Amino acid sequence: MTTPNPQPLPQDAVAVTSLHILTVNTHKGFSPLNRRFVLPELREAVRTLGADVVFLQEVLGMHRSHGQRYDNWSDVPQYEFLADSMWPVYAYGRNAVYPDGDHGNALLSKFPIVRHENLDVSVTGTEERGLLHSVLDVPGHGEVHTICVHLGLRESQRQQQLTLLCRLLDSLDPTAAVIVAGDFNDWRVRADEALAGCNMTEVFVEAFGNAAKTFPARLPLLRLDRIYIRNATAHMPKVLSRKPWSHLSDHVPLAVEVRL
Repeated sequence: MTTPNPQPLPQDAVAVTSLHILTVNTHKGFSPLNRRFVLPELREAVRTLGADVVFLQEVLGMHRSHGQRYDNWSDVPQYEFLADSMWPVYAYGRNAVYPDGDHGNALLSKFPIVRHENLDVSVTGTEERGLLHSVLDVPGHGEVHTICVHLGLRESQRQQQLTLLCRLLDSLDPTAAVIVAGDFNDWRVRADEALAGCNMTEVFVEAFGNAAKTFPARLPLLRLDRIYIRNATAHMPKVLSRKPWSHLSDHVPLAVEVRL
């Protein structure tokens, strides 16, 4: 699902030299341990960053019983609530469906989304997972590919899902800019080796030698979330681990400027 795209960018639109990227596991709008519903606070925090493209994981499309339980619950899908007036287009990939609602991955963008597809990468078991592939129209660069990722909790699942991710990456134009971001649940740090074969570079590994610690939010110890790029360079990757971020989800967000 996506909003109607804004008018195509004019042919003489000024070329964009970089994209400010944010990725965050929203934890369905709840604080760590589900103590508070904090989606309105998360929206305000995200807005302060002025990101061009936002990768969201564990975002609710709908939830009937929560809407009756919380006074500040929004009647629109969470990704639409977060987009508000800041990101004119968004795409949603529904991964999990249950009696009260559904959740999945989403992408918010300041640039037109030419097309998008949600690839089901669920492996045997009860975990529904997906890769949300969206193609952006960025002035001066044509198509820029983004893939929002949320992988499984078990190592065997993740290895199969990484194989499917690499298959998708191999199918793309080898000269196009690609940004892959999200919650890899990769506490064993195995994804880098798998994605290196697809010519993807992790921005924190490139800058600091290690992937960022992002979980649990109050005291990050595990390196679960990643941002990978191809045919682009990264500038000033940041882990947003201080307040308010440490109180707005069970993961802390990652941000980076990607230069095209």
